[in-house]
Amino acid sequence: MNQNPDQEILQLIRQNHTRDMGYRQLIQRYQQRIYQVIRRMVLIHEDADDLTQNTFIKAFKNIDKFQENSTLFTWLYRIATNETLTFLEKKKNRFFFSIDDHQQRLESYLDQPGMPTTEEIEYKLEKALLKLPAKQRLVFHLKYQEELTYEQMSQITETSVGALKASYHLAVKKIEEFLKNE
Repeated sequence: MNQNPDQEILQLIRQNHTRDMGYRQLIQRYQQRIYQVIRRMVLIHEDADDLTQNTFIKAFKNIDKFQENSTLFTWLYRIATNETLTFLEKKKNRFFFSIDDHQQRLESYLDQPGMPTTEEIEYKLEKALLKLPAKQRLVFHLKYQEELTYEQMSQITETSVGALKASYHLAVKKIEEFLKNE
């Protein structure tokens, strides 16, 4: 009987002579998905790339603390979202530019090539998402774009299902209001 891929990766990581191979497999298996999660939150490729690297560095340093109560992806997702929310909060609080300037800077990235959405409604949705607080944007992304269940989201964000439902509902209302006024 074959082990699941997470078990195989963990087994490799836990043995000194195969640790590097295990880390390479972990990165190969999850890097693109983690990058996409982060990119949707920060929009800027360089920031998403840096945060993806930080996520895996943090995971490598803390792999012994992984308790296997969830999948490796859920655990990595949690690290990535925490890293991203912290990054966004720090960026927002920098004194050398205002929130509005930061918002306009992010919106300008929507006009550049390479963004995952190009059609007008998707463009407007991306603009609306930028108006949301980071936590609501994350919840909306997890539910609408990643199609995760509230239970999966709860594991990732360590937030109650009820609070996630409320955040999602508020995010949808704000997006609808933005789109009406656009």
